[in-house]
Amino acid sequence: MNRVTKRTWLMSVFILVLVLGMLIFLVQYLFQADQWVAFSGSPHVYNSSNLGCGTVVDRSGTMLLNLTESRTYSDDALTRQSTLHWLGDRLGYISASAVSHYAGQMAGFDLFNGIYDASGEGGQEVLTISAKVQNTALEALAGRKGTVAVYNYKTGEILCAVTSPTYDPDNVPDIEGDTTGAYDGVYLNRFLQSAYVPGSIFKLVTTAAALESVPDILDQTFQCYGKVEYGTEAVTCETAHGRQNLKQALANSCNCAFAQIAELVGKQNMVKYVSQFQVVVPLSFDGVTTVKGNYDISDTAPVSFAWSCIGQHSDLVNPARYMTFVGAIAGGGSGAEPYIMAQVTNGGEVTYQAKTQSTGQLMSPETAATLHEYMRNNVKSVYGDGNFPGLSVCAKSGTSQLGGEAVSNAMFAGFVENEEYPLAFIVVVENGGYGSHTCVPVISKVLAACKEVLDAA
Repeated sequence: MNRVTKRTWLMSVFILVLVLGMLIFLVQYLFQADQWVAFSGSPHVYNSSNLGCGTVVDRSGTMLLNLTESRTYSDDALTRQSTLHWLGDRLGYISASAVSHYAGQMAGFDLFNGIYDASGEGGQEVLTISAKVQNTALEALAGRKGTVAVYNYKTGEILCAVTSPTYDPDNVPDIEGDTTGAYDGVYLNRFLQSAYVPGSIFKLVTTAAALESVPDILDQTFQCYGKVEYGTEAVTCETAHGRQNLKQALANSCNCAFAQIAELVGKQNMVKYVSQFQVVVPLSFDGVTTVKGNYDISDTAPVSFAWSCIGQHSDLVNPARYMTFVGAIAGGGSGAEPYIMAQVTNGGEVTYQAKTQSTGQLMSPETAATLHEYMRNNVKSVYGDGNFPGLSVCAKSGTSQLGGEAVSNAMFAGFVENEEYPLAFIVVVENGGYGSHTCVPVISKVLAACKEVLDAA
């Protein structure tokens, strides 16, 4: 009798394990079946290691990549170069994560029918980027390393996110044999996978923190003698700016004033608002995740804390994330999360449609409005409205000191306030020197191209 009872108990355990296993499988099937179908070895979706079905076009319908049978890129060499870091190369050295993320939708798959596109040709992915703007940005960089990105801060559509250096996948250079350094980091999507010392574009973060945490900040002034001393160390400016209020200090990009502003804000508030503004956390969209930034002021001396509020010290920001932060300023404290995949269709059926997602309220509308005013003043009084015909631009430049003999990185971030052109942007030119001098000519051409594309839509 005991033996029968024991066997019955064991059988019950086995049945329970089987049922639990089936339940776990069903749950995973419901939520992950499309990923299983689109795994990298699937013969339905891939040729070798590359996505092997469907076509990819830009926002205007320009063919970027035909994946049927083999990878056939655009007929235009410049377009092949400017879009490579989103489409990937033939050997898989450059990952096209956003394209492959929707492989299941491209192949034609659902939970009940499985792969239902019997033709094997797949569907079509429509990206939000414009080949015209991508090409303009790559030409404007003129062979320099860096990234240029523009997105619609109301909808989240990325119109441009170009990375340099790049190459033509139909005419691959001898990258391994290159000794000039021209292709250093060529496999890196700098928009997603790089984190840069921000320099003075980070003063937007410090200004926002001051507006949020120092009640009388708008009534205060700051004296700049060209140096603020901290014992044997100092924060310096290239020139003595004299007495300034917050708006003037941002326009002058005065390090000495921002050292004094840092003291008013304090370490605790800076950590709080850097976190609240999300400027150093990774950003995820369309199956890609950016690298994280850095803001670490633990155990820092007063001079190091001051430099951290100026965008130096150990500060790092990712271009995609910082562009989104600037978009939130433009949007009154909240913006849209960026995305690059607009739509996927298969056999006339829409299998994926992008939706706008909000960043949430990163700062008060009052703080965003004041920053908006200050950034507009920067362009009018420093960078020059004449550089942006037909557009009302708000921005902040940065010159990121890298230490030693290295030439500084040039940075520029901002947005267009025109209702019909709700665009936020970031420009990074590695070893480009002064931010506005280097970046303004680049973004001027890119925004003009964006305007043409939006006007034609």
